[in-house]
Amino acid sequence: MPTFAAAMELNSQALGTGNIPRLFRQIFYPSLLGMLSVSAVTVIDGIFVGHGVGSDGIAAVNICVPLLMVVSGMALMLGTGCSVTASICLAKGNKNMARTAVSQALLTGLVFSAVLMSVIFLFPNWLSRLLGASENLLPMVKDYLIWYAPGMLFDVMIIQSSFIVRLDGAPKLAMISSIACAVINLILDYIFIFPFGWGVKGAALASSICCLVGAAIQIIYLGWYAKDTRIIGLRMGLKRFKLYLHSIASQCKVGSTALLGELTMAMFMFLGNQIFMRYLGDDGVGAFGIACYYLPFVFMIGNTIAQSAQPIISYNYGLEDMGRVHEAFVVSLRNALSCSLISMAAFIFIPKLLVGLFLPIEDNAAQIAISGFPVFSAAFVFFITNLAVIGYYQSIERVRKATFFALLRGVVFLIPSFLLMPRLMGVNGIWLALAVSEALTFLVILLSGSFKKI
Repeated sequence: MPTFAAAMELNSQALGTGNIPRLFRQIFYPSLLGMLSVSAVTVIDGIFVGHGVGSDGIAAVNICVPLLMVVSGMALMLGTGCSVTASICLAKGNKNMARTAVSQALLTGLVFSAVLMSVIFLFPNWLSRLLGASENLLPMVKDYLIWYAPGMLFDVMIIQSSFIVRLDGAPKLAMISSIACAVINLILDYIFIFPFGWGVKGAALASSICCLVGAAIQIIYLGWYAKDTRIIGLRMGLKRFKLYLHSIASQCKVGSTALLGELTMAMFMFLGNQIFMRYLGDDGVGAFGIACYYLPFVFMIGNTIAQSAQPIISYNYGLEDMGRVHEAFVVSLRNALSCSLISMAAFIFIPKLLVGLFLPIEDNAAQIAISGFPVFSAAFVFFITNLAVIGYYQSIERVRKATFFALLRGVVFLIPSFLLMPRLMGVNGIWLALAVSEALTFLVILLSGSFKKI
C-alpha cells in the first residue's frame, strides 16, 4: 500500500548521523499533531456531552477519567519501555531482538486491557463508587465505563503502536491514524448524542469505535509494512515464557516513569474531584472537569517533546555518543519552554472561549472555570519542563533518577499541595495545587544539577 510506504521518511541510522534539531522537528510536529488528535477525542466527547447532557454529564465523565489515565499510563509504560529497548537493540544492529521486544509489549498491553475490561463489566457499580461517583452521577458514570470498556483494548494499542511506528521512521502514519480517530469520533459523537439521544453512553461508544479504526491502521502497518520494528510471532514454552517475563519486567522498569506521569494526572484528577466536591459540590466538579479536558493537551505536549527526543537520545546513547545525547536534550528543553508559554497564554487571555466550548458562559460551573483557568495555567512551564527532564533520564536508562522526580511531582508534593493550598487560599488554592507541586519538583531538579551543562 503506497500510503504506508510513503509514510516512512526516516530510518534508524539517521538517528545517529542526522542534524538533531531537524530530526527532532521531523518527529515532533507529526507526533504532536497525532497526540493532540488523541486528546481531541476526549475533548470532543466533553463538548458534545456539555451541550447535549449538561454540567452533570461533564462531571460524570471526569469521574471516569482517572481510571482511563491509569490505562493510558500502562500503555505509555509499555510503549516507552519497548521503544527505548528496541532503539538500543537497533543501534547495536540486533533487529530481531528489537522486533521481539515490540511484539512482547503489544501482547502484554492486550492482556492487561482485556483483564480490566472484564473487571468493568463484572463490577460497574462498585468501580463507579470507588472513583467517587455521587448517587446523582452514578448512572451516567456506570454507563460511560461500560460502553467505553471495549475501546480500552484499542486505545492501549494506539498508544503503544505510536511509539513503535515513530521508531520505524513513520511519524506521519501515527499522525494519520490519530487524526482519523478524532474525525470519526467527532461524527459519531454528534450522531449518538443528539439524533440518537444516548447521552454519555453515546460518547463512550463513539470513542470505542474510533479507537478501533486508529488501532487497525497502525497494527496493519506493523504487521506487514514496518522495516525495523515489524511484529513477529512469539514462540511458546516454559523457558521462553520466563524470558518473556524477564523482558517485559525490564521494559516496564525503563518505562515506569511514563506510568507515573499518567498516575500523577490520575491522582490530580481524583483529588481535584474530591476537593472541588467538598468545597463547591457538583458544579465545582463540572468546572474542574473542563480544566481536566484541557490538561491532557498540555500533558501530551510535554510527553510528545520527551517522546520525540527519546529515539534520538536512546539511539545515540546506544552508540555511546554523549555529545549528541546532550544536544538532543537541549533541543527538547527549548521546545518545552516555548510550548508551555503558548499554553499559558491561551488559558490567561481566552478562558471564556475555552470554557464556552463546553458550557454556556452563564452556567455556574462555567463561571467557576473561567475564574480559575488563569490561576491554573501557572503550572504549565514547570509541568512541561519536568516531563522533558524525566523523559531524558528515561531515554538513557537512568530509571532511578527519572522515577524519583516522577514520584516527587505525583505523590510527595502533589498530595500535600491539594490538602494545604485550599486551606491557605480557598478555591484559588485548589487551582494552584498543581503549580506548587510542579514548581517544587522543578526546584529539586535544578538543585540536582540536571541543567548544569546547559
